[in-house]
Amino acid sequence: MKVYASENKEEKITISKYLQGQFAEHLGRGIYGGLWVGKDSDIPNVNGIRSDIIEALKKINVPVLRWPGGSFADQYHWRDGIGNYKDRRKIFNNSWGGVVEDNSFGTHEFFELCRQLGCEAYINVNLGSGTVREMADWIEYITAKTGSTMADLRAKNGHPEPWKIKFLGLGNEAWMGGGYMRPDYYADTYRRYQTYVPEYNGDIYKIASGPCDGDFEWTDKVMDIAHNFMNGFSLHHYALTDTFDNKGDAVDFDETEWGSLLYSAKRMDDLINDNLNHMAAHDPEHKVDLIVDEWGTWLEAQKGTNPAFLYQQNTIRDAIVAATTFNIFNKHAKYVKMANIAQMVNVLQAMVLTKDDKMILTPTYFAFDMYKFHQDADLIDAYSNNGSDISYTISRKNNEYIISVCNSSITADEDVTIKFDHKLGAPNYSKILAGKQMNDHNTFEEPENVKEQSYSDYSISNDEINISSKKMSVITIKIPVAE
Repeated sequence: MKVYASENKEEKITISKYLQGQFAEHLGRGIYGGLWVGKDSDIPNVNGIRSDIIEALKKINVPVLRWPGGSFADQYHWRDGIGNYKDRRKIFNNSWGGVVEDNSFGTHEFFELCRQLGCEAYINVNLGSGTVREMADWIEYITAKTGSTMADLRAKNGHPEPWKIKFLGLGNEAWMGGGYMRPDYYADTYRRYQTYVPEYNGDIYKIASGPCDGDFEWTDKVMDIAHNFMNGFSLHHYALTDTFDNKGDAVDFDETEWGSLLYSAKRMDDLINDNLNHMAAHDPEHKVDLIVDEWGTWLEAQKGTNPAFLYQQNTIRDAIVAATTFNIFNKHAKYVKMANIAQMVNVLQAMVLTKDDKMILTPTYFAFDMYKFHQDADLIDAYSNNGSDISYTISRKNNEYIISVCNSSITADEDVTIKFDHKLGAPNYSKILAGKQMNDHNTFEEPENVKEQSYSDYSISNDEINISSKKMSVITIKIPVAE
């Protein structure tokens, strides 16, 4: 493959750092036993949050975290999660397995998690079983300065200073578990709720519940009725090996399932294109951004675990899906401004898996680590096509070219030659993440089966680089521009 990476002098497109956002829901062991162990735990923690996970996640520059759901958001009542732990209301998590939720991880703990990660907060409020007043009170509790009843309650609970909400989702999957609403009903409900979003501590970016995959009737009706009242419109798409009711195994799969999962993941490109076209019919100036706040692989839960907890292993195939999806997001960086993988820890396509006091990094974690250099970089080119095994992103930041190439083939290496506008210096970063077998993964017994390695199988001549892209691999190279 030959690529001409010529920089666009007329239009500057920035790859939003928020495209590498995360998602943590009250689901299975995503919060409890994952991120949160409590202040009295023998597992090293700071204010109840696992220190080893924080140390790992800080390395991938997490830009934003979505919470408390997901489906759980529409049964979450924020007052249950404040005040003394012993006095907090215990409920059944009817969204995920009917297990007891003790609400020991609530608003204060979430913002402490964001503080430790150094990331922005994306709060998803309850439209399914909540009220407008409940939402407005919660935002006041979080963001208002002292003087109001809600702000004084926050101070009484140990945090006098207000926090900031960067992003606010109003409802989640309103077409299904978020209320089984019709699109016109949701659009009117959204308009009512957003009217009463108070902004005490900076602007709040409001996100409407968008479609699953290609439900363009939902896109058209919600955009027609409510686009003037939103900043972002969400899209959810999960990569599957077959139908949702016939999901494949996360580790024990064959070549056909490798291909079907990658095909499903690459559909993201068409889904973004098609939804953007439908959005543009109502918003021709693209004032509303597309937000992909749930994406990733959804496979069978690991045998022997609670199927409602969605705990799945993570192989080199998942890393290939992640890198391919990043390339698709970057390709559409002009209009897609945030994405949140599902999910951060112990759920679906996680960055980290835990077992008691042990922790392992997944292949997907390393894909995020290798793509973090594109955060807020200027896009030069990005490519993905369901007919090609090669996808890539090329960007420029701090006078460096950043090249990431993904080869999703399970059989063939392929050379990728990239020609630039400027002479190239010597690379200062060059890593590869690759699998020898298509189901290579890390375990608690062998935690380093799949990890980044130094990479040198490239050649540079003046303004051109030739990269030997290995099968089942992700490669990132950073090269100073020698102008």
